[in-house]
Amino acid sequence: MYRRYESIGKDPSIVQKTENFDLPVKILRSGKYKGRYKIPFGSHIWTCFSSDFFHADADEWRDEAWDMMHERSDCSFFMITKRPERIADHLPKNWGYGWEHVTIAVTCENQEMADKRLPVYLSLPLFHHSVMIEPMLTAVDLQPYIEGYRSSDGSPVIKHVSVGGESGPGARICDYSWVESIHAQCIENGISFNYHQTGAKLIKDGKLYDIPRKLQHTQAHKAGLDT
Repeated sequence: MYRRYESIGKDPSIVQKTENFDLPVKILRSGKYKGRYKIPFGSHIWTCFSSDFFHADADEWRDEAWDMMHERSDCSFFMITKRPERIADHLPKNWGYGWEHVTIAVTCENQEMADKRLPVYLSLPLFHHSVMIEPMLTAVDLQPYIEGYRSSDGSPVIKHVSVGGESGPGARICDYSWVESIHAQCIENGISFNYHQTGAKLIKDGKLYDIPRKLQHTQAHKAGLDT
């Protein structure tokens, strides 16, 4: 995110509305589909991906965003946060036990952040609980959070886990054995798993690989770990 913003001359530390903030509810004014939403029915909308939807700087406009998401319940919205402690106090009043079409994922890049964020996150009233371990900087044991947080039907509260190494200049190493460990934990407990990207520096079987950015996603998928 920082690299992307810097490449277009923007300050990545500033959280603000974009010029297309209200795109989900904009209407076509002409043409064959006049009167319909510009974003069509059934679209998947990646939300606030260059920032954090629960950052304090978003407090002034977050309710507007929730209203748009509520109006467009025909679409799905996906967001990732590093601030699960702010979620409970910043959900819409009609949230209930969660909106099925909205996924709020949490990212935990190492065991320290998993231990800090997951107890908060997994206790929240969310329809979907999705854990992103990216960039993966250490081995992470999810077993305490798989066993300790169960739905009423006995299944884990965590429904999906995504893992990826770090990319870009100065990327830190990801060890493939860490990825395999998380994958095994998910398979054993019926949790869907996605190996998103290898990262720029990957250790596998004791050998360090430098992987070009253009190959990091395809090489990860070739591992055949996705479920």
